[in-house]
Amino acid sequence: MEISQTLIGAEFTPRVTYLNTATNGLLPRRSVRAVAALAEELAEGRPGGSGDWEAVNAARRSFARLTEVDEGRVAVGGSVSVHVELIAASLAPGAEVLFPEGEYASVITPFSVRGDLKLRYAPLDELAEAVRPGTALVAFSAVQSSDGRVADLAAVRAAAAAHGTRTLLDASQSAGWLPLAAGEWDYTVTAGYKFLLCPRGVSFLTVTEEAQEVLLPAHAGTFAAEHPWQTHTLYGPITELAHCARRYDESPAYLSYHAAEQSLALLEEIGLETVHAHDTALARQFRNALRERGTEPLGGDSTIVAVPGLGDRATELADAGVLVSGRAGNLRVTFHLYNTAADVDRVVECLAG
Repeated sequence: MEISQTLIGAEFTPRVTYLNTATNGLLPRRSVRAVAALAEELAEGRPGGSGDWEAVNAARRSFARLTEVDEGRVAVGGSVSVHVELIAASLAPGAEVLFPEGEYASVITPFSVRGDLKLRYAPLDELAEAVRPGTALVAFSAVQSSDGRVADLAAVRAAAAAHGTRTLLDASQSAGWLPLAAGEWDYTVTAGYKFLLCPRGVSFLTVTEEAQEVLLPAHAGTFAAEHPWQTHTLYGPITELAHCARRYDESPAYLSYHAAEQSLALLEEIGLETVHAHDTALARQFRNALRERGTEPLGGDSTIVAVPGLGDRATELADAGVLVSGRAGNLRVTFHLYNTAADVDRVVECLAG
């Protein structure tokens, strides 16, 4: 099924050739309208507080459906690093955590700053083989930020199961284009401002029921109560936390979540299988064009394509109206639902000079 260009034209209005979703996704017009409506209400004196809790829960439910997990396993927050910190804090001193080499800093640093954990690294394509008895956690991104490489998810999951190792999957560069079954992992963390088309301030944590038994809700506040907004949950310690992953909720940034409700609904309307087929087809077209010109790209069958050694040309392309990014020496080009074959032709033309 093809993406409706009528729908895309109504929702997205880029003024440049935008190939930079791995940095930040574009906001749909419906999401912009939701933010504007709430901002106007806040300016005029909104009677119901700073936003609608139902919008937050609608976003939670959409994310749960998009990632094939029960909504009771989804917590909402504002950043991936805060979610990861909860998981890092749950480990016993001396626990071994395994990462891919070159993993994104927000996945590693909450563990490294503790100072009492054993951190180990392996090449991404050898990550499954590096899981061993005594490895407490393997933490990695489904898709690497620097070059778009897709991890062998099945192999890592199988190796972790064989050794009794818990898993932490960062889906920030995959959720929204690569189908994900979040329930297959002990923990997943996802930034909403990339392929999920949300503003910054939206992130999701999923936790299996078993992992909820060991993960301490260290930043529990009013939103973590089983019955929020009742007098006994507003003052004094909360005596009954939510009986699900909502106990890990942060206080939501309502403006961002009002937008997230609309952005995630749009992705559901289009369907992730359709988005996946669209995005990867454009990426393959770009890779083939690079190969015809003698350049071998990185990333495999990913919507993120890295061109080795050309990272310093990102500024030049921006001056020509083509937005990409430079990462780890690579020129990182990203395709998403609002891109077309004409965008591929445009970036190829610019690279050819």
